[in-house]
Amino acid sequence: MLIGNVGKDEPKVKYYDRDQAYATFSLATTERGYTLPNGTKVPDHTDWHTIVMWDRLAKVAERYVHSGDKLYIEGRIRYRSYDDQKGRRRYVTEIHAETMELLSPRPLPQNAPEEPETDEDKPF
Repeated sequence: MLIGNVGKDEPKVKYYDRDQAYATFSLATTERGYTLPNGTKVPDHTDWHTIVMWDRLAKVAERYVHSGDKLYIEGRIRYRSYDDQKGRRRYVTEIHAETMELLSPRPLPQNAPEEPETDEDKPF
């Protein structure tokens, strides 16, 4: 389970086998810094994760996920390796998402009417 913000690049989506989709993007998770009882300050720590989505979830990401959005992701960690163009072995760690929830509020369209005030919203 991860809660974080989408990196500067929006999801890269590729289609294969007619209508099947594959999406990847980066997600940053941050542990907030703190101060120890002895006064030592521990700074924030940010980790970057590569998120992989398939099919329906990839299409949702393509349409609704943007740079900077806050997301909740559930998935499985996967490790793989490959040989680069120079023949060196490279290792990759990815999160294969199974569930995603958008946590960033969406702005109202400019031509949408505002919600009417109710008596509960008015000050005394």
